[in-house]
Amino acid sequence: MTKNFAAIVAQHTQLISISDGIATVDIAPAAGGALASYRWWHNGSAVDWLRPADPAAVSRSDAGAMACFPLVPYSNRIRGGCFEFAGRTIKLPTTADDPHHEHGHGWRRPWTVVRHEASTIVLRYRHAADSWPWSYEAEQEISLADGTLCVTIKVRNLSGAPMPVGFGLHPYFPSTPWTHVQAPVSGMWETDTEVLPIRHVLPPVGADPSIGFDVSEVDFDTVFTGWERRARISWPEHGRQLDIEAEAPLDFLVLYMPPGEPFFCAEPVSNITDAFNHTDGRIDTGCIVLAPGLMRSASVRFTPSLAV
Repeated sequence: MTKNFAAIVAQHTQLISISDGIATVDIAPAAGGALASYRWWHNGSAVDWLRPADPAAVSRSDAGAMACFPLVPYSNRIRGGCFEFAGRTIKLPTTADDPHHEHGHGWRRPWTVVRHEASTIVLRYRHAADSWPWSYEAEQEISLADGTLCVTIKVRNLSGAPMPVGFGLHPYFPSTPWTHVQAPVSGMWETDTEVLPIRHVLPPVGADPSIGFDVSEVDFDTVFTGWERRARISWPEHGRQLDIEAEAPLDFLVLYMPPGEPFFCAEPVSNITDAFNHTDGRIDTGCIVLAPGLMRSASVRFTPSLAV
């Protein structure tokens, strides 16, 4: 009894909540500034719009098992953790389990709460130059209004030299046999066996997000281009849908749909995978260069609805 109570208390102190009376969001600042849940209560039951983290994931501060985590200072992989920029070679730490230093720093480090109100929280992460030779600051403002979740992410270059950057969100959604996704896009990147881009092509016939498809029928770990920054996820067997609206420069959509899993990802991001190694100008890959002191930001809104 005492042990269980202690575990509940420990878990509670690791989460901070915001609510607007319709929706509640739990945030885990120590777990990479991640969201642990985003839910409504409807007719006495919880409706989870994002995959909720379980207590074990919260206890071990596992951002990858959360509902959504921030992507800074870039989205996805960098081949071998290595790229050239402004005449210098940047080499990030890699391991056998993480050979391409996936998703940067933000999800690996604790964030600080700088403001907490009833329906809004602001988190901040400050990075000191290391193998990534630029100092920068990232901020998330997470807010609820009328049941809609809005996450604004900002990145500011604190160093004295231009810095390459990308950013975005990595949300996980519940997957059911009939979950359907529709998102206007115009192209996609084919990948090699390490899920790194090799060729820009048209979306596949029969699995074009512009037309829409059931999550259970595809196997994607893919960056889509020409995204109009809107997507709709529906769970028709439950009479639910969720509209996603993003702002520029979140002009790319990563769809990760592993077969047989109870979740999938639809990630609004500002850069393609390995963007810093694809900067020859033939096609936009989303590599932003921030001058010293400058900041870029964008918001993503998640608007749920239930069938009446």
